Amino acid sequence: MRTGIATVCLSGTLKEKMQACAIAGFDGIEIFEQDLVTSPLSPEDVRTMAADLGLGLDLYQPFRDFDAVTPDLLKANLRRAEAKFKLMSRLGMDTILVCSNVASATIDDDALRASQLTELAELAGDHGVKVAYEALAWGKYVNDYEHAYRLVEMVDHPNFGTCLDSFHILSRDWDTAPIEKLNPEKIFFVQVADAPKLSMDVLSWSRHYRVFPGEGQFELAKFMGHVVRAGYTGPVSLEVFNDVFRQSDVERTAVDAMRSLIWLEEQSAKWLAGNTAEGAAGNGAASRRRYPMELATLPKVSEPAGFNFAEVKADDTARLEKLLGQLGFAFEGRHRTKDVQLWTMGQARVIINEQAASHSEPAIAALGFDVDSPVIASARAQQLKAPVVARKVQADEEVFQGISAPDSTEIFLCQGSPDGTAAWTAEFGQAGESGGGLEHPRQAGSAVIDHVNLAQPWQHFDEAVLFYTSALALEPQPFAEVPSPSGLVRSQVMQTSDGAVRLVLNLAPNQQAPAQQAHKTYQEHIAFAVDDLVSAARSARDRGLEFLQIPANYYEDLDARFDLDPGFLATLQELNLLYDRDADGEFLHFYTATVGSVFFEMVERRGSYDGYGAPNAPVRHAVQYDSLHRP
Repeated sequence: MRTGIATVCLSGTLKEKMQACAIAGFDGIEIFEQDLVTSPLSPEDVRTMAADLGLGLDLYQPFRDFDAVTPDLLKANLRRAEAKFKLMSRLGMDTILVCSNVASATIDDDALRASQLTELAELAGDHGVKVAYEALAWGKYVNDYEHAYRLVEMVDHPNFGTCLDSFHILSRDWDTAPIEKLNPEKIFFVQVADAPKLSMDVLSWSRHYRVFPGEGQFELAKFMGHVVRAGYTGPVSLEVFNDVFRQSDVERTAVDAMRSLIWLEEQSAKWLAGNTAEGAAGNGAASRRRYPMELATLPKVSEPAGFNFAEVKADDTARLEKLLGQLGFAFEGRHRTKDVQLWTMGQARVIINEQAASHSEPAIAALGFDVDSPVIASARAQQLKAPVVARKVQADEEVFQGISAPDSTEIFLCQGSPDGTAAWTAEFGQAGESGGGLEHPRQAGSAVIDHVNLAQPWQHFDEAVLFYTSALALEPQPFAEVPSPSGLVRSQVMQTSDGAVRLVLNLAPNQQAPAQQAHKTYQEHIAFAVDDLVSAARSARDRGLEFLQIPANYYEDLDARFDLDPGFLATLQELNLLYDRDADGEFLHFYTATVGSVFFEMVERRGSYDGYGAPNAPVRHAVQYDSLHRP
């Protein structure tokens, strides 16, 4: 599959955008007219630079509001078109995007439209240019790709075809199956974009909220499957209008964009293999059939089986050690060659990393996941443009396959074992080697890592969703917005099908007030699941644990909502436990105080409860905000 991207997707100058696209590995680019108009580079300079970078110049766009106009305006439009055709000759480009008219169209007559577009096609032919006509979703008279294709058939000119844009098709819920009936020689170009499902006017939706494939909710694999079945062989190019992407680092965004096309190519191949074409039902022909466009696939990996460990990096570890000990974790000693500690409670393992942590407050630095084959999983992630993380090891130590997530969290792919043990724990010394001279319990209870909550930078949130979807096979769940004293917090759950791995990505609101900038209000946390939370909370309290203090008003509201047994309600309030219930079961949990930017949560899931206590999240946010801003 030939990959491309429109320069409008990226921040920076035209030169910077072209360099970033080449670094990311794109085959070609679409030049958005404004990028050229505002560039000091001449068309000849751009042509030379593209050749030096190994980039094709695949499409010049956009040419707007041509058809269904009065004779005088048609004459002006043809003059404007000829100027662009001459410019394209200097650039060495042969395809232009012409959008259906949204502004100056005054006559709703397909015969007239076809006549005027024929004049455009003949003029384009004289200059060796192909016209790709696109139905904009908000076109005044033409907003349906099938309508646009009927015009292509009426024009019937070798230099006139259509452009299929996934956003304009899927935002209007047009059926994509008829794409297969189009003449592939008349599909001149294909553009793809994803988007979240929003209830708003389609123009605003398009101009501000498009995202790269895999970061939204469109059925892009199905769209591409129909395009491939049609016999299309040209570029598959990204056209994404997004306010965040156009403010983010250009090279990083280009890599994210390329990752999305690699992911889409794989998903499209899967869709084709799993969806039998008409006439091939029951004989497996669809999965064996070869199409003119070859779709590459990635090394296949299963979803992770569970968390192997969580790592917190810190300079001063005393507070972390005390907190873990109060929760009931056992100190397993220091690593024999590294300045690292291991703490365990059952199968829940927490590493405290003191390496290269000078003057740094405690923060989540890395996560380990159990996978079938770490080497294959790492190879897949690297093909998806994930940066490799390497750690120094001695000859007799476990070698972890590591990659870096968009928020810089290090992700390590570990060899899982059926009994949940980890061979690398043997590299840690005796429990008597306690850090900081503190006393720690040796008999820890049973627990597993239930979920991890990571705060995401606003400019990399969508990138993170795609990263964990494509590299780790986690499935995004419907996102939620949680109120907090500083605004709404967008929360996106990523998890495996069985819930063994649950990762919660939080996009916190920007904090502008100077008083807020002095603190990191939106922390990250690790949650541990236990069988008996009440017992665990009592034991932690006896060890001196400082709980997050829940207001009495919460428990009055809880009683009103659930009519709980008075004794049970009193226990919840006594221990600062939070509670939720749904049709599937119950959820109990409590939070610790924050150390640096990290706090811990302990949970108990009863029945088949599968959530996270979402109604309690505003309470947690408010209490943490108050504790951080208290004089």
